Amino acid sequence: MLILAIGDVIGKPGRQALNTFLPQIKQQYGVDLTIVNAENSAHGIGVTPDTAEELFKAGADVLTSGNHVWSHKTILPCLDSDMALIRPLNYPPGVPGRGYFIKNGVLVVNLIGRVFMDNYDCPFRTMDALLAQLENSPKIIVIDFHAEATSEKEALGRYLDGRVSAVLGTHTHVGTIDARILHGGTAYVTDIGLTGPIESVIGDDPENVLKRFLTQMPYRLSAGMGKSVVNAILVRVDDITGKAISIERIQRETE
Repeated sequence: MLILAIGDVIGKPGRQALNTFLPQIKQQYGVDLTIVNAENSAHGIGVTPDTAEELFKAGADVLTSGNHVWSHKTILPCLDSDMALIRPLNYPPGVPGRGYFIKNGVLVVNLIGRVFMDNYDCPFRTMDALLAQLENSPKIIVIDFHAEATSEKEALGRYLDGRVSAVLGTHTHVGTIDARILHGGTAYVTDIGLTGPIESVIGDDPENVLKRFLTQMPYRLSAGMGKSVVNAILVRVDDITGKAISIERIQRETE
């Protein structure tokens, strides 16, 4: 099984880059399942029904999200529909949506971190509970861990090593070079990186980001412009054991 995971899609530039490169990548590698983090796909923050559909048409099979999933209220009914869009599993009980989705024989799980983030339920114990609950879950389990701290991401990777197929980090929008297979057979990377504008500060137009840092005053942020990049991770998983065989970073840039 070949699984492609796309890092945080940032606004229209990210969606356009995905439309350009995702079909090519899927055909080149023979991808079986594509997971796309969509939580910044609408105007650089949040996701709407229209942007979600655009990502599905580009070739996404499952959409994951994070702390900005609630930014556009129009998406809330979709979270409780049959749309393959998930929010972090470790939100408190009672919020809309679900935290996992099974597609093409793969269990895709979304978790969110707590360090430098907010007061969410424990992602470690939440995942323990899910694995105990789903006794007949698919062998192949892929986690999008939407978290800020590299230490928390690495800790979760170690904690779940051998129990899931992959722990792939999102949220920081900066791709890391530590893609590897852990000792127990779990593929791991601290952050996939963004899919969106290169001439930016983690996807946002630099001008207002700099104003924020220099003045400490709030300025409205928008997605950057110019050349864009697609950052992705390709994981090959053994269908029988659910163990990762290989992990590879893929990057494509527009001209």
